[in-house]
Amino acid sequence: MATIRRRLTPEASRLAALEAARALLIEAGPQAVTLKAVSARIGRTHANLLHHFGSAAGLQKALAEHLAATVCESIAETVRGAQAGIAQPREIVDLAFDALDKEGGGALVAWMLATGHEDAIEPFVETIHQMVDELHPEEGDHGVDVEAHRATLAVVLMSLGNSLIGDALTKSLRLPDSTARDMAERFVSDSIVQDVAQAVPTA
Repeated sequence: MATIRRRLTPEASRLAALEAARALLIEAGPQAVTLKAVSARIGRTHANLLHHFGSAAGLQKALAEHLAATVCESIAETVRGAQAGIAQPREIVDLAFDALDKEGGGALVAWMLATGHEDAIEPFVETIHQMVDELHPEEGDHGVDVEAHRATLAVVLMSLGNSLIGDALTKSLRLPDSTARDMAERFVSDSIVQDVAQAVPTA
């Protein structure tokens, strides 16, 4: 009996492809994220994916955008919780580190840069920048929240570096596995304390 393939809207088809690409990234690394592999996994044609993404590089860039958006949404919610005293700074750090390590974001960025697609980092940079500015908007003459930007830079650079060489370097230096996350947590904690201090009106 022939299999009846469920019709999807263009948006749903694109999202299904991105979720399949994300699964392939986690399972086998960025080199496995190809139009052929994704189309086989979701039961769509190669032409269908070409229509949505244009090329394998287009698919990988769209995946980077998808990862950045979903991860930053989770981080933003956690940051708001930390500012309200609900979530802990460590939760923010773990989300960032896991996104670039366990979910393959760091490997994807490194792969795209190594294959000549420097624009691969744009989705991460722009989405993170937008998230920080939304969480720490400019206020009057004070300009941007420098501490928040410094903390964000530290966490992103630490989590990216950790995803690529963290395990080997930590073992070589004979440091605890959690060292990079512990350092990043201190940056986030200091940033949140600074935000609270600035929010308290002076007498």
